[in-house]
Amino acid sequence: MIITIQDKQFDTKKITQLYPAAVVKTGYEEETTKVSLEWLSIEAKGKVEVVGFGIFVHLGEEEKHEFLFETREEMDAVAGQIAAQLKR
Repeated sequence: MIITIQDKQFDTKKITQLYPAAVVKTGYEEETTKVSLEWLSIEAKGKVEVVGFGIFVHLGEEEKHEFLFETREEMDAVAGQIAAQLKR
């Protein structure tokens, strides 16, 4: 099955990971890292600086794609589009 995320197509047979995450500053210069949305909403509560949100697609270990968004609402809208494609 082929899914499309912002004009990029992916064969679901090749996807090894597909997940949403928040992107936060680590506290070291301008370095950022990904954290789970669950951790952000339960544990982080004001303890980290969120710089954005993303949907991350891994095709094996070598090929990775990032779709970054300024708000969670934007990310959730695209995640909903992905979910609708997967239900077909």
